[in-house]
Amino acid sequence: MNYKVPLKDMHFVANDVLDMPTHYARFARGHAAEPDMVAAIWEEAAKFCENELAPLNRIGDEEGCTWNDGEVTTPTGFKEAYDNYVANGWPLLACPEEYGGQNMPESMALVFMEMMIATNHSWSMYPGLSSGAMKTIHTHAPDHLKQRFMPPMVEGKWTGTMCLTEPHAGSDLGMLKTKAVPDAEAVEDGTYKISGSKIFISSGEHDFADNIIHIVLARLPDAPRGIKGISLFLVPKFNVNTDGSLGDRNGVRCGSIEEKMGIHGNSTCVMNFDDAQGYLISAPNKGMSAMFTFINESRLGVAMHGQAHSEVAFQKSLAYARDRVQFRTKPRVNADKPADPIISHPDVRRMLLTQKVFAEGGRMLNMYCGKLVDVSLAQELPSEEREEAETLLAILTPIAKGFLSETSLETTNLGIQVFGGHGFIKEWGMEQEVRDARISQLYEGTTGIQGLDLLGRKILGTRGAALKPLMDEMNDFIKANRWNKHGRALKPYVKMWQSLTRSVGWSAMKNTDEVNAAAVDYLMMAGYVTVAYFWAQAARIAEDKIEAGEGDADFLQSKISTADFYFQRIMPRTLGHEQAIKNGMDSIMSIDEDKFLFV
Repeated sequence: MNYKVPLKDMHFVANDVLDMPTHYARFARGHAAEPDMVAAIWEEAAKFCENELAPLNRIGDEEGCTWNDGEVTTPTGFKEAYDNYVANGWPLLACPEEYGGQNMPESMALVFMEMMIATNHSWSMYPGLSSGAMKTIHTHAPDHLKQRFMPPMVEGKWTGTMCLTEPHAGSDLGMLKTKAVPDAEAVEDGTYKISGSKIFISSGEHDFADNIIHIVLARLPDAPRGIKGISLFLVPKFNVNTDGSLGDRNGVRCGSIEEKMGIHGNSTCVMNFDDAQGYLISAPNKGMSAMFTFINESRLGVAMHGQAHSEVAFQKSLAYARDRVQFRTKPRVNADKPADPIISHPDVRRMLLTQKVFAEGGRMLNMYCGKLVDVSLAQELPSEEREEAETLLAILTPIAKGFLSETSLETTNLGIQVFGGHGFIKEWGMEQEVRDARISQLYEGTTGIQGLDLLGRKILGTRGAALKPLMDEMNDFIKANRWNKHGRALKPYVKMWQSLTRSVGWSAMKNTDEVNAAAVDYLMMAGYVTVAYFWAQAARIAEDKIEAGEGDADFLQSKISTADFYFQRIMPRTLGHEQAIKNGMDSIMSIDEDKFLFV
């Protein structure tokens, strides 16, 4: 029951739903991404993931990483796979040409990232964190640091991390205590001594690369309290001389690695900084705004974590359901055998289709976000278009991260359910999918934090202005497809979203805690409607292609039928979220905290 990269669906989303060929033709980075080139790259990427990463997935889970005196050894085969990844030029794909990269569109590389996550979530995080670190350096660091640090990172010889939280702080980064003191003995401007301890640092120490570049949040002397007093620094594992050569070991070491529920093959580290040499890469006390370059990149990455696990769970469950025979169905499938395949039973089909709608619907959402990233970075496009893409991304990023991480736990749990008792046994691999997927609801801000970001900061914080481009886009689709059943089916849910937003806004004017109480329900409602929008598009396109006699009719009809299932069996969930929000926060807060439990 090996996972296969769903190239057919990826090309359908890229070429038919999102019209990426036209998109790529509009800006310089996209000119080389012609359909044949994209197909060839994805084909080779699929081979790498299926042949090299997938066989290491269980090994990584069973062996995990090992720590010895501050050094971390990754599971058997992990380093060799990374060496092959570098040797074949994969890190270069979407990196800037000026530092040796191939400068391909971000959206194209994001599809490769889905493949890597699906085949080996733990391994994928090492290059995934490096990508975010490079984008942060490229966007915010002064030129002399870019020239020194970017080329070996682009090549894959060095990797990167993000060092945010601390033991006492959790998600409240305004509480962090790591200090940055100007280095009076330094020969370079902008050099500081960094001291403090960071926890939950993914890929913080490993044996893949010659150097690890940490992107670190810390406080300057006399910095304001809270989130407004944080600055951003670049801190290498080994100091780097001005000519790019490696110097002595810096004052940063891995104190321990965490024993985790899942993703055992990735080293999650406690990193201790002891007068480590670092470089200021943001304006003083403006570190959080700079760090959001990394955080937003990572949130889209976590959305892909969720969607990729849904795809794997679906594929494994489907293969098992076709093979496993239990009970009789009407009409019988195996008339000459004592039982029929469990895929014949309606309840099993319900579970499989639930996995399918979130796996394939999530792919459409994630690839659309990738398209928006392309637009936001394309300086040759009109500024108004780039600004609108950034606004859409601001809304869709917390939806994609929060919703797809929540639904991934549902889909992987359904995988165990399809397997029955065998799903609870390690040898089948489904229980690992649940354990590995679970972290996605916590990474880069919990679902509650994503909901607060979406509803409180992005929507109500702009008096609804940030939501307008997405609502306009959906309403334009509905208007253009008012005779199409899926266009008609989408309309009341978009109206509900708009009405509910106004309702929460009025409640929040009376009590701001209403936003916190509504946040997760609001995010989930928004997620269901957003994915419905993409399923309506996919079904409409499939219908048009069937009518024109184009494409694979069975594949296209499956899209239409899956969209029917989504609207008829999944979308009613939004009504429960709507009612919960309308009921307000009274029932949440009515019990005093000292009266929760009586023993």
